[in-house]
Amino acid sequence: MKKTKRFPAALGAALFGLGAAAALWCMTAALDSLERGSAEEGRLRLEEALRQAAVTCYAVEGAYPASLADLTERSGIRIDTERYIVHYVAIAENLVPDITVLENGG
Repeated sequence: MKKTKRFPAALGAALFGLGAAAALWCMTAALDSLERGSAEEGRLRLEEALRQAAVTCYAVEGAYPASLADLTERSGIRIDTERYIVHYVAIAENLVPDITVLENGG
């Protein structure tokens, strides 16, 4: 009778545990990547909406808004200040303002 080697149960359980941990780590990394992509998309959409609103103000009124408060009041855009920091620099009434949206790290 030929003797066969059996796979020790403890080793099998350890390998299963490592496989499950690796799968969990991969899922967590994928979710983190998805969240970062979603946050970046939101930031870009807000920046584009602010630019479009400024251009619309110029087209309708003949001047760009003098401040971010003026722009948001005229356009109705609401900014989640806990999530985003908006840098708005109006150079002149007839020049496109510098608009930068950053994600608030704190």
